[in-house]
Amino acid sequence: QEQLVESGGGLVQAGGSLRLSCAASGRTFSNYVMGWFRQAPGKEREFVAAISRSGGTTYYSGSVKGRFTISRDNAKNTVYLQMDSLKAEDTAVYSCARGYSSRPSDFIYWGQGTQVTVSS
Repeated sequence: QEQLVESGGGLVQAGGSLRLSCAASGRTFSNYVMGWFRQAPGKEREFVAAISRSGGTTYYSGSVKGRFTISRDNAKNTVYLQMDSLKAEDTAVYSCARGYSSRPSDFIYWGQGTQVTVSS
């Protein structure tokens, strides 16, 4: 049974940092592009970042580029999102996802998500 399980969310002050993790099981992890999405209350799900199968190429939305870093460890079947210089507008539920390419429309399976709250 496939699972994507996120962890590492929490409450942090503006300017602080958090590191999210997503543990994958049930599929061959290295076969897929992995990504992070977020959804704030009352808003649509938004693409945050993606990473290629090997980890050699990364992609970011304009709103997080330079502040967030996506990485993966194929030996541990885990993808990470290092979030620095957090802002109140980063508050959302963050979910990891697997897909066939870095295009947001090519992601096909999401985890349940972890809450990130940034206080101003």
